[in-house]
Amino acid sequence: MKYALRATVASVATAVLLPFLSTGAAAHAAPTSTGPDGGAAGAAWTATEDGPQQYPHVNIQWDVPITMSDGTVLKGNLYRPADAAGRPIDTQTPTIVNLTPYTKLVSNLGDSALSVPGLSDALLALFRQIDMSGTPLSGVTDLTKAFGGGELRNFAVDRQMIKSGYSWLVVDVRGTGFSQGTWDMLRQREQQDTLEVIDWASRQPWSDGKVGMNGISYSGINQVQAAQQNPPALKAIFPVVPGSDLVQDVLAPGTGFGFNFIPLWLAAINGLKWVPDVASIVNGQFDTKWLADRAADPMTFMDVLLNVYTSTRMEDLDPRAKALLTDSEGRREDWWSDPAKIKVPTFVTGGWHDLFTYSESKIYEQIPLPPGQKQLLMGNTYHINSGNEYGKPGLPPRLDVLQRAWFDKWLKGIDNGIDTYGPVTLRQQGGGWITTNGFGFGSASSREAEVESAHRRMYLSAANSGTAQSLHDGSLTATANSDTQRLTVAPGLTTLCSNDAAQGSAGALSVIDGCAKDSRVAELNGLTFTSAPVAEETAISGPIAVRLNTVHDAADGYWVVTVNDVAPDGQSTVLSSGQLMASMREIDDANSARSANGDYTDPRPFTSLDRRQPTVPGEAVTLDIALPATEAVLKPGHRLRVDVFAGNFPKGLPVLPMLVDTGLKPQHVQLDPNRPSFVNIPVRGKPGW
Repeated sequence: MKYALRATVASVATAVLLPFLSTGAAAHAAPTSTGPDGGAAGAAWTATEDGPQQYPHVNIQWDVPITMSDGTVLKGNLYRPADAAGRPIDTQTPTIVNLTPYTKLVSNLGDSALSVPGLSDALLALFRQIDMSGTPLSGVTDLTKAFGGGELRNFAVDRQMIKSGYSWLVVDVRGTGFSQGTWDMLRQREQQDTLEVIDWASRQPWSDGKVGMNGISYSGINQVQAAQQNPPALKAIFPVVPGSDLVQDVLAPGTGFGFNFIPLWLAAINGLKWVPDVASIVNGQFDTKWLADRAADPMTFMDVLLNVYTSTRMEDLDPRAKALLTDSEGRREDWWSDPAKIKVPTFVTGGWHDLFTYSESKIYEQIPLPPGQKQLLMGNTYHINSGNEYGKPGLPPRLDVLQRAWFDKWLKGIDNGIDTYGPVTLRQQGGGWITTNGFGFGSASSREAEVESAHRRMYLSAANSGTAQSLHDGSLTATANSDTQRLTVAPGLTTLCSNDAAQGSAGALSVIDGCAKDSRVAELNGLTFTSAPVAEETAISGPIAVRLNTVHDAADGYWVVTVNDVAPDGQSTVLSSGQLMASMREIDDANSARSANGDYTDPRPFTSLDRRQPTVPGEAVTLDIALPATEAVLKPGHRLRVDVFAGNFPKGLPVLPMLVDTGLKPQHVQLDPNRPSFVNIPVRGKPGW
């Protein structure tokens, strides 16, 4: 009954709003978006996505062969709008392209679950109704609401869009799924494949020549890589949780190797790429070239991973491992994108605790397009639960709704007001959703006057704050202090229960609230430095940097810092996190940023083995550690805290030669008024510190 009622309401809303959304309604002004939910325009986008569509069915062509310039054959599933008899329509349509390493078979399974009559409504309703808020597993709700918030349609295919007049092409990247070749993991050959697939799609008889790209994670990175090369047919992209600096993002942030994500990720893709095309076996058309390619490279890069954790000397590292950890033109071409070259409308969706959070706001900032043609939406989310707050007054529309509006605007020319959304829509940690005109700003509305956040120092002090149970309960002071104590922290395992562990697991461990949303267990083996409570609501808006004056007992050290919001009841919630190997402390000033007083706001290390500088035991060295930009609110009575750890297992683990150099020995923060340790924090408001 309620599903029928919802469909009726959607139909009526669509009938009322359709004249305002169609290209033929030139007499009507485009709706203007207001606030995070888009106002009346947002309601119209939802009605358009959920209401009746132009075509009744979807026609699917399985495993369409697409031959690359080197002869390798990729396989793609092609979805097209169809008539009542299931025949594809004759009308040419725009095409949405998604290249994935997770096999289009997985996309098809997701699509199948969402396309069964009655099941899709029931499944989405179930996801949206599961609510474990207030329990130790409230993180489960964040995950299920993401599935119900359009994320599945972003990952799989959106049949509503196809029925409205789009073709949809999901392609296995080379060496994965049913495609031939050797998996190239986002490198040059795979990037060339992407351009060739876009060109192929634009030239098919069913295509009107306009191509958009969508997808999550790897497919989002793939979009950024393609868009920076500006293929003529590509008109818009909608990347969800993409990255542009893959070494600093996830492979080796601060050269602390991404330990718990990378092995599981590689194992998943290498396992899935061996799943055969059963249909081709049954009909006698099995691709023997596919099998030969798999046999020639059975477990791509797994041997490199094994090498970096079994070689105790740098000179024994596999050349491919050295290439990953040494800056070069090849590495930059493979795993570093340049958003400044993107010229097509781009809508970036990310999260404050996403694997690629370091890059996501940077992608938006660097794209040389006017706000509106580029957009950024950042949730208080991890990698696998994007879009977990949606569809209610004050909350953003679902991700599939935003995606549909984006492509309707830029591929079909429908003047629906999506270009007036945001352009920066942020979930303030500790607060609600806001829209702003640019990242690092933070008023209640982008339509009002905004006050820029100003970076300021908060100094680490040995004076007890009386707020933490840690190795040392220190303070943050607003002015420089004369403290000279040496504070010691040793490697430990309390970070198994931490927000970083949840982040490094792509959010799988975020279901455990006592770890992901509260750092008090992790802090038992850390140094804590806590401010006085803020007197008024205070915003933290922008990138953060921590400077530490350190002393080591070995030739290297592994440092991790977090910036936290401490509630009056003691709960310590991570706002942002960074890490750095002491030997990789040299900063690339050309790619770093500083605040007006000269302090770093984004100290980017070289992350290159040829820049390595072992520490001298007993000698003080200064470390500048970058923390990804964030948007947060400290409520009155809350405090700011900096946590310092000597390790980050399981999120990060240095390659074995570096780990050997640390000796797993204690590390020291040396407080010194002549070489102060501090956090450079972007603050807006009157905290009263």
